[in-house]
Amino acid sequence: MAQPPSGETVPADGLIPTPSAADTPWSVYLHIPFCTVRCGYCDFNTYTASELRGVTRASFVDDLISEIEWSSGVLDASGIPRRAASTVFIGGGTPSLMPSDDIQRILDAVRAAHGLSTDVEITMEANPDTVTEELTAGLATAGVTRLSIGMQSAVPRILELLDRTHNPASVATAVAAARRAGLQTSVDLIYGTPTETLDEWRASLDSAVALETDHVSAYALIVEEGTALERRIRRGELAPIDDDAHADAYELADDLLARAGFEWYEVSNWSRDDNSRSRHNLAYWTDADWWGYGPGAHSHIGGTRWWNVKHPAAYAERLAAGVSPGHEREVLTGEQRHDELVLLGSRLREGLPLERLTSDERTRVAGLIAEGLVDGHSAIAGSLVLTRNGRLLADLVVRRILD
Repeated sequence: MAQPPSGETVPADGLIPTPSAADTPWSVYLHIPFCTVRCGYCDFNTYTASELRGVTRASFVDDLISEIEWSSGVLDASGIPRRAASTVFIGGGTPSLMPSDDIQRILDAVRAAHGLSTDVEITMEANPDTVTEELTAGLATAGVTRLSIGMQSAVPRILELLDRTHNPASVATAVAAARRAGLQTSVDLIYGTPTETLDEWRASLDSAVALETDHVSAYALIVEEGTALERRIRRGELAPIDDDAHADAYELADDLLARAGFEWYEVSNWSRDDNSRSRHNLAYWTDADWWGYGPGAHSHIGGTRWWNVKHPAAYAERLAAGVSPGHEREVLTGEQRHDELVLLGSRLREGLPLERLTSDERTRVAGLIAEGLVDGHSAIAGSLVLTRNGRLLADLVVRRILD
């Protein structure tokens, strides 16, 4: 698995050294680390049953609630104002392996510790083959408002290459069950799997559109070091990633989704309308505060970022001892926070207000407009908005602005 960045040790009391304003939006992330199998491309902090060293799903729920309760005292002692969570995201792993009663207990703990806004968005990730009518009805009762379904592809051989276990037909079943429970739906797609053809990618996009889902995320496959997929490529069993194929796939996704009535609002995300955007992900992109609960989860409050110990057993041991489950942290400098503002804000459809850039950085934007990477009309109106070519080269645009 990929290692988190190195930083200073989190103190046992977990106190947060940076202030945060009461009007800064507040979000919660909950990491459920369980999977039945590990997909070959995945480097997330997940564990199969044989890797848990005595941690059970039942004991884990107690551990997670323990961190939620413990965090209230940390916020108070740090002088950080308590705020109702405007978004909650339950990720993993495979959170849909958990009974809805456990999800209810966890959300009740979040409500007790922070409160939930009246229009809170609560999203849970799900593997298609774990979604049932009973589960979605229970999730709706627990307060979940949105189900994010890991579709990845509609092509069986591509799913096999990715070590995905679900049948493509189960995606439609999952979306329908979620809709009957009154949940918004989103599907995640991956493009650029070695040997995937453009026609196969088109078939996946067509299938996603036919689901009439509210939201689509489409991510380029990244080959992470240490994964089974990386080893297969290194041994020559599969071709390496083709950047040109990635670009062609992205352009096809943007075209097909636009024709189906979706609008891009972030480089890798499309929604039917503003109300079906992922508000939780927007919180990350707009520098909100959030507490990430669970093993390996990352948090950010007022410019302090920290991440928990990774293994569920080590996580449980820290909490049982009454000390922070945090492993390491970094306190961002003003320059680092500015760089992140440019990196994240430039990915959004609304763009980044040019007034947030330094005078030197604003000067560099003119060259990017001339190269067709930044929209000139939006710049005249005061915002840095990427063109489609700019979205394809978003990282390059950011480097050019900041360098």
